[in-house]
Amino acid sequence: MQLICYNVLFLCTSNAARSIMAESILTKEGDGLFKTFSAGTNPKGEIHPLCLKTLDAFNFNIDGYNSKKWDIFENLDAPEMDFIITVCDDAAKEICPVWLGHPVSAHWNIKDPTLATGTDKKINNAFIKSFHEIRGKILHLVNMPIKTIDTLSLHHKLTEIGETDHSKMSVSTIN
Repeated sequence: MQLICYNVLFLCTSNAARSIMAESILTKEGDGLFKTFSAGTNPKGEIHPLCLKTLDAFNFNIDGYNSKKWDIFENLDAPEMDFIITVCDDAAKEICPVWLGHPVSAHWNIKDPTLATGTDKKINNAFIKSFHEIRGKILHLVNMPIKTIDTLSLHHKLTEIGETDHSKMSVSTIN
């Protein structure tokens, strides 16, 4: 039996935290069902150190990720995406290309932890909160019966996931 693998692209503005977290989380939680990618509309060129620290603290992979511009996925040799999920308001409002294969798209509004200010604890907690919010949404995604849902229903379900509040999950501190 051949395993179907879905290509998922997570987009945000800087590709420095939220989309990287989503890429790492879905890679692990998707258990081989998803091939994940991330990119930014205006990438920083580097991943925020607290993004990596947060992923590592929760035992998620931090190796091999890099901050890159989304237009590399426009190339004819780029993988064809099945899903494109924006994880910030800025990327959702920007004009994106017409993607080959007409992937299912949705927006999951995740507050940008890189904009957090205050004490180190408050900033760390912003990253942890974003991590939990993203992971909660991804757990909903991986538990959907994707193979049996039509494209329009998939779009609606992904949109519902984006509207679900996971911010009430417990926030633990990173040492």
